[in-house]
Amino acid sequence: MKLQQILSGLNLLEKTKFINCLDKLCFAKETDDIALSKVVENLNGKMKYASGSEIDEIFHAVSKQFKAYVKEQLSLSEASVKLLVNIITRDGNAVARRSWIEKLYTDECKSLDTLLSDIQKEIKESGNCDFDRAHRLSIFNNCLEVAYKNDLKIKRQENISDDERSVLNQLAKDLKITNDEFSAIEHMYDPIKADKSTIEDSLNTLRDMGLIFIKKKDEVFIADEIIRIINKINKKEVSDKYFLRILRTLSDAELSSILKTHGKRIRGVSRIEKIKTIIHSGISIREILQNEIFDETESLNNRKDRIKTMMSDLNIETDKLGTTLEERVSILIDSLNSATEREFNAISATSYKDMYSTLEVNFNKITGGENKESFAARIKREFELEPAEEISTERLRALSITPHDILYLLSNDEIKVLRDAMDLPKRGDPRLNILNAFANANDKLIEEYIALSRRDLPALRQASIDINEADIGAKFEEVTKTIFEEMGLDVEEDIRKAVNTSKDKADIIISISDDDIIVGEAKTCKNGDFAKYSTTSR
Repeated sequence: MKLQQILSGLNLLEKTKFINCLDKLCFAKETDDIALSKVVENLNGKMKYASGSEIDEIFHAVSKQFKAYVKEQLSLSEASVKLLVNIITRDGNAVARRSWIEKLYTDECKSLDTLLSDIQKEIKESGNCDFDRAHRLSIFNNCLEVAYKNDLKIKRQENISDDERSVLNQLAKDLKITNDEFSAIEHMYDPIKADKSTIEDSLNTLRDMGLIFIKKKDEVFIADEIIRIINKINKKEVSDKYFLRILRTLSDAELSSILKTHGKRIRGVSRIEKIKTIIHSGISIREILQNEIFDETESLNNRKDRIKTMMSDLNIETDKLGTTLEERVSILIDSLNSATEREFNAISATSYKDMYSTLEVNFNKITGGENKESFAARIKREFELEPAEEISTERLRALSITPHDILYLLSNDEIKVLRDAMDLPKRGDPRLNILNAFANANDKLIEEYIALSRRDLPALRQASIDINEADIGAKFEEVTKTIFEEMGLDVEEDIRKAVNTSKDKADIIISISDDDIIVGEAKTCKNGDFAKYSTTSR
């Protein structure tokens, strides 16, 4: 969810910490930044009364200073705070209840304990020979222990400095130590507590930093813009959902090559498990694309051609391809990171809703009706959403989960079965075929908007639009919203649901600014008249 959307739903107290943080950054910077000084001057020292759009403008004006501030604060934070940051910045966790964040935190601690136990056992049973995986883990463990305990020599509290961490990061890269292994070994020397008070303190610390918002002491928010800043600080180049897309395009042999490079088990491991292991390990996507999917003898031209093919498989359209391997990888990564807005615009909100409903209905056909998991359950599991949460396309949009994202939750084999169940063409990319099918269907409804508004069923069927008469009213409302969206207007579904009551229900709410909206009614007519006058007035 974007920062401005979050701010519009909070009261002054709930956004005070964030505003205070921006205020300090503005005060420190405004003397030598003319553009920022002008923005601050317009507010006349009353930032706490600024609108969401004004606060958003200030945030983008001090984004570089905010990044430096966050980097410093996180470097001084306890391990529990850093673990919590890793959890809330993952896809699907940007908006969540406090109790669910606590559960994810507890589960993550248990996973670290299990992995640490496995690493210790592997090191103990190893003969430390031939620079194998266990030997590399042992070397890294010894180096991290020295870095952590260095402070004891000068009678200071044990800690790893920024300089030491940068050396350890490079060492981990050269020894092929994955991020999860790094965290587990560090957990040995700086144990992360999993009690409720620690989680509570960590959440409050992040709120005081201005990184998260807590609504009504229960719902936790982190803005997409802040997630991007944290990912850059942590050198995480793509979010997990884009990592998944890339891995879907790789062959089994390429997936095995990645795991083999890091000493992970590959014999008897399914393709699905290989992908999950790679994502959870936190392996660098740039290392994978430039080195780890290739044999050491692979030529540079062949590597560049493979990235070109991958970009085609991911339907990435770009003005330039890049002359070097590094440039091509950067273009691929940048294209994925900027895909969210483009993908939401490629298919209307109505078409997204229709696509999701169709996927739900056809999901069991993927495994011949034996699959007990619903499509909603698959989404919850993959994006770590709360089991009791109701899944809707509005909720998915709030979490920045696009139609493309949910299609990539299905494996390459599953998506082909789904395509066949929907009687779509077998030629071309199956995911793109599914998306185009719903985009085209919505275009037809817009073309026949007049017939839809008049409830002219024969004219609709003549245009090959199969629709029940009882569904025409709802479909007309949805298509009207789509037309407004294509005109560039901001149709607010969240606000509409919040203000509607059992008696008074607005069909459409269009946001003009932070304070102004247009309330609309979408009504069809039959035989040149409305069924009841009362249904057209409020």
